Amino acid sequence: MTNLKAIDLMEEVVKRLGLDVNYYKAGRFRDEIAYGFDLPVKLTMANFPSENSLSLTLEVSGDGKVAISKLNASGTAQDNKKYTGNINDSITTPVGKIVVSPTIAYQEGVPINLDVRKEPISAAVGSYNGRLGVSMANDKGRVIKLTMSDRSIQRADEILATLINVYNENWIRDRNQIAVSTSNFINDRLGVIEGELGNVDSDISSYKSANLIPDVDVAASMYMSQSQQNQAAMLEVNNQLQMARYIRSYLTADGNRDQLLPANTGLQGGNVQSLIGEYNDKMLQRNSLLAKSSLENPLVQQLDEQLSAQRQAIIRFIDNEIVALNTQLKGIRGSEAATVSKLASNPTQARNLLSVERQQKVKESLYLFLLQKREENELSQAFTAYNTRIVNRPHGAGVPPTPNRRNILSMAFLIGLAIPFGFMYIKETLNTKVRGRKDVEDLQAPFLGEIPLYEGNREKGKFGRETYIKAIVVKSGRRDVINEAFRVLRTNLEFMKIHKDEADVIALTSFNPGSGKSFLTMNLAVAIALNNQKVLVIDGDMRHGSSSAYIDSPETGLSDVLTNKVANVSDAIVRDKELPMLAVLPIGTVPPNPTELLKTKRFTDVMGELRKQYDYILVDCPPIEVVADAQIIDKHADRTIFVLRAGFLERSMLPQVDKLYNEEKYKNMCIILNGTSNAHGRYGYSHSYKYGYGYGYGYGYNYGNDKSNSKKG
Repeated sequence: MTNLKAIDLMEEVVKRLGLDVNYYKAGRFRDEIAYGFDLPVKLTMANFPSENSLSLTLEVSGDGKVAISKLNASGTAQDNKKYTGNINDSITTPVGKIVVSPTIAYQEGVPINLDVRKEPISAAVGSYNGRLGVSMANDKGRVIKLTMSDRSIQRADEILATLINVYNENWIRDRNQIAVSTSNFINDRLGVIEGELGNVDSDISSYKSANLIPDVDVAASMYMSQSQQNQAAMLEVNNQLQMARYIRSYLTADGNRDQLLPANTGLQGGNVQSLIGEYNDKMLQRNSLLAKSSLENPLVQQLDEQLSAQRQAIIRFIDNEIVALNTQLKGIRGSEAATVSKLASNPTQARNLLSVERQQKVKESLYLFLLQKREENELSQAFTAYNTRIVNRPHGAGVPPTPNRRNILSMAFLIGLAIPFGFMYIKETLNTKVRGRKDVEDLQAPFLGEIPLYEGNREKGKFGRETYIKAIVVKSGRRDVINEAFRVLRTNLEFMKIHKDEADVIALTSFNPGSGKSFLTMNLAVAIALNNQKVLVIDGDMRHGSSSAYIDSPETGLSDVLTNKVANVSDAIVRDKELPMLAVLPIGTVPPNPTELLKTKRFTDVMGELRKQYDYILVDCPPIEVVADAQIIDKHADRTIFVLRAGFLERSMLPQVDKLYNEEKYKNMCIILNGTSNAHGRYGYSHSYKYGYGYGYGYGYNYGNDKSNSKKG
């Protein structure tokens, strides 16, 4: 499977089919590939480098006139000149001579207009090899499935068919190299033995003539019956011993280190034939790799090391075989010596002749053995069959593999789902604000209540930034979510009431501006007033007067009382005509020294006087991170409500809330979570509309009918 994707195989296929040159004709939506039956002419470019790229426009008129233009070779600017000629003419261009020849699809009288693009051989090989698929067609691994993705069905079929042919040709070539090497070895040994056999025949003839021995059979008949078995055994052992020595000599010769070893040598001991076969396969791999690189190639060096180790293993095996054969031969010769000793009375001439004839038979037997092996090798070379068989011829698929409409739609659907979910996940991950009730569940401070986000009455502020108009959202008889939330908050305060005969003073503060303290203060006061309890709202933020803005910021208020401009605090209190139980003490004139005014005895006296007149006093305090006013007011408070705004306060600030609670810096501290919304996630978080402390940090005013027409008492 790996060999079929070898670069060498695909390179040969590209060269045979000329796949490095592509032809395109104009289509309806894009250029279409022209190949095979759709290609009327072909280009032949002489002396153009195979690793260079080239593009050109080819026009052939109906009468066979050829025009080549828009030549653009790699490394050069585009040549807009036209080079003309006729079909089959050699047209001279700056990139060399180009011949345009017709194919079987050429039709006279039909004009041709093609874009021709030649790419480097290596790029074409990589492209087609990347689109070649090789896989097992079944679990047994005997059938291989080849696939090729291409814009032309005919080209894909021809690529697969040519690839199989090239693979078979290479396999036959490799097999024949082993057979040729074996044949050369046998022929060399036959030449040597022919000379040795001729010398032995000459020696026998000369000995017979000198000693007047008429017939060798007569001399041999005296002991042949006794030594027949010994001779046969000695012949067999000598054959194997001679072949073992020949192969060892061949292995140790320096000139044969890069040559294939002879196969089918007849050695019977062990698995020497399989060792020689493995050695030859690896030698073929090494020589093929060396032909495309050098001895410095790490792969070649690694194969050399492996071949050297295998050569030494074969030599050691043959050495052991030679020792075993010599031992066997020694035993046979001992038996033969006992037989020969019985022939002591025979003439000396007969013994000498017998020795020479034995050498003759050994050489003759070895000669016949080598002739037989040569014929077997020639037959195996002539009848070598391919190791592959085509089960199904290449054929194009009925439906293009790409683009796959179903996959595209599925991917688009998944991407359509992933984008919003991914956006929500990233938004949730990057959101460092308090998102909802779950984020504050672990706080040690008591949880007083949760107020949902009020998103009504929005307007555009400066620079197009969206802000809120202040609004009173608590109305008599309403049962929406935000009204119910304030009623729950009012009920919780009733359970936590400290004083029975006088007002509970409740201070509302937060970490930073924009938490909605004024919104909570005014709407909580309305909820208490609707419950027929007297409630007073004191705007304790004398720098900005956010709560005072709900009643149009009167000019007389708390600062005027503390500076004794107004003697009676009741004269500065604004009472609502529709809700007689609700009253507001605005800041009045903005003082230059609010902190000093809050520290005066006059403020203590005022708070003591007001406690006797109301059931609840709600003090809208500045944020604790801005000024120290909240801590001063807290000395006169019975309870401190800490407002946390969802979507506005960083979650990293929550440990500071616990720290304030544990250190008891504020009396009977509890928390309210403001601005939550469960429509945006499992935690519930709101949009963070950040508006400056100077502009105000409530939600807007709108007392009577959700419009900007507050009523002053």
